[in-house]
Order: sequence, then C-alpha cells, then structure tokens
Amino acid sequence: MTVLKAIDVKRSFRIPGGNPIEVLKGVNFSVEAGEKVAIIGRSGAGKSTLLHILGGLLKPTSGELTRPENFGFVFQSFHLMPELTVFENVLLPVMGARARRWIQKGRDYKARARELIDKVGLADRVDHLPGELSGGECQRVALARALVTDPQLVLADEPTGNLDALTGADILNILSDLSKGREAALVMVTHSPEAASVCDRVLKLEDGLLK
Repeated sequence: MTVLKAIDVKRSFRIPGGNPIEVLKGVNFSVEAGEKVAIIGRSGAGKSTLLHILGGLLKPTSGELTRPENFGFVFQSFHLMPELTVFENVLLPVMGARARRWIQKGRDYKARARELIDKVGLADRVDHLPGELSGGECQRVALARALVTDPQLVLADEPTGNLDALTGADILNILSDLSKGREAALVMVTHSPEAASVCDRVLKLEDGLLK
C-alpha cells in the first residue's frame, strides 16, 4: 500500500527585488507501507524544504501530494515545549479535537506515551522539563512524540545531526524498528551515511530533483 506520493512537486522562493529561486523543480516519488527511505544531498539542496512540504509545514508552489492523516514528524532541533514535562511533550500530538476523535476509538495514549518513553530510555526523566535534559535526551523525547499515535508515516529531519555517535546509533535502532509489526513507513533526510544505511532506499536530491 502506498502511504506517500509526490507528483511533480515544485517549490520556489521569491527574493525581494530578484527573480524567484526554484529549489524543487519537479519531485516525483512514492513510499510504501513499512518502507524506509533516506534522502541525501548537499547542504542547501532543498532536503528540509521537501520534508517540510511532505509534512504540511510548507505549501508547494505546484504539484500533487498525498499522505496519511496520521503521521509523525521528528525535527532536527527537537521543538519541545519548554514548560511541559517529558510526558506532556510526548502527549502533545493527541491533544485537542484531533485527539478526541482517536480517543473515542478506545486508545490509551497515556499508556502508549509511557511505553515509548521507557523504550527510548527516559523512564527516569518522565517528569523532567526539556531544559533539564541533554540534546540526546531531547531528541529521544521528540522521537517518542512522533510515534505516540502509531503513525503510518514518520518524517525525520536529520534525526542524528545534533547527537554523539552512541546516542545517534540508539536513535537509528529505534527508527530502523519502526516497520516491525506496525508497517510504519519512514522518510529521513540525512547527511549521515550511517543513518542512510538503515533504510531500504537512498535517494539523492540534486538540482531540484530526486535521483
């Protein structure tokens, strides 16, 4: 089953007084359930722009995009709420009207959050604030938050970019286990050959196109 499909996705940015800069010139690709895809490319190639479009954080200038409603996003710079505890940050995606629709289906998201916090090795930090955590611990919280809804798709922007080698390896182990039993797909932007190696496919973004 196809969980993500991009057709001729383009994105331009306009600079005041100048001509538009075309970052994405017609991206075409699809991702199947349970598939892990790495997107690599030089700095400034548009990798994060593409990922943000896939996650609905940016609108494409043109093109078509289909993705599941239930997806998770792992940000490179974590984007945790500083006034919320680890537990509360992980529960953020299931708060509000969207969450109420899911809770009516009988899901226990508090139990799922605690399960994931334990899985990422932060059971003893559950009541801590982000300011009391290391960068690696913050990334673990961000990963647990992305997984709390049992998403069909996870989008990850340089998930090991700010981490030491050992912590990065732990994050990759968790990401590489995504598809086991849940058929979650992964699209990961990365500069790291080690990170790309956990994926089934590696695509290169070059000259505004995926190759």
